Amino acid sequence: MKRSANLRLALRYLGALVLTVFFLFPIYWLFMISFKTADEIYAFPPVWWPETMQWDNYIVLFRDGDATTVLNSFIVAGASTVLAMFLGTICAYSIARFRTGGDNLANWILSQRMVPPVAVVFPIFLLYVWFGIVDTYLGLILLYTAFNLPYVIWMMRGYILDIPLALEESALVDGCSRWQVIWKVVFPMCRAGLFATAIFTFVFAWNDFIFALVLTRTEITTYTVQVTHYFGGQSNFWSKISAMSVLGTVPVFIVVGFMQRYLVRGISLGAVKG
Repeated sequence: MKRSANLRLALRYLGALVLTVFFLFPIYWLFMISFKTADEIYAFPPVWWPETMQWDNYIVLFRDGDATTVLNSFIVAGASTVLAMFLGTICAYSIARFRTGGDNLANWILSQRMVPPVAVVFPIFLLYVWFGIVDTYLGLILLYTAFNLPYVIWMMRGYILDIPLALEESALVDGCSRWQVIWKVVFPMCRAGLFATAIFTFVFAWNDFIFALVLTRTEITTYTVQVTHYFGGQSNFWSKISAMSVLGTVPVFIVVGFMQRYLVRGISLGAVKG
């Protein structure tokens, strides 16, 4: 019996290892291509490890100014995330505690997130041309905030509903204002949910392509649009493509790595009832 249990455990670990390697291999390959020469990229059989690390693939991105597109993505995604989290949390609190809009408002808000971006991007472009905010930080930040608000409101409403109402009533009896209740009771109690929602909101804005493609030109081009510039009709600049992709991937890895414990707790928050 003990030998059979050990065998099953070993098989589970082996299966987990195989799956880990399977899902991490594309990331490994992306990183390796960014350090290869052109001959190594097109070599057959494949070169699994470059002979020398070609840092020039990254240096040329900074020298030509292409790397600033990553900074543009960070500014737009970061600002829209902060704005969406603040407005969305306040709105979610109102829906959860005061039943603002009735029982179906939250469902209607969530349905707005299901609108395909391609269906509205061109009317939004015409509107932005009229207001003169095409290719501006303000334009993208407002748009990402609007599109992320339904997700934030829906998620934060669920987290706030999990907080016992008696805690807020006790704080009100002790003399706290409603804003103090939100700051001192609600935010600390749903902190894990706040961070988890913020991470997903940030990633949604960070990875967007269609809005950035249509609404930017040269001033605030994001990295997702910049990568497409390296694909040509005659050839593709794979070293630049991979290097830019790495620069655009690393910040997300860093954010998720630092917020991992909040992310796991936030996803599982409210999953177990009773």
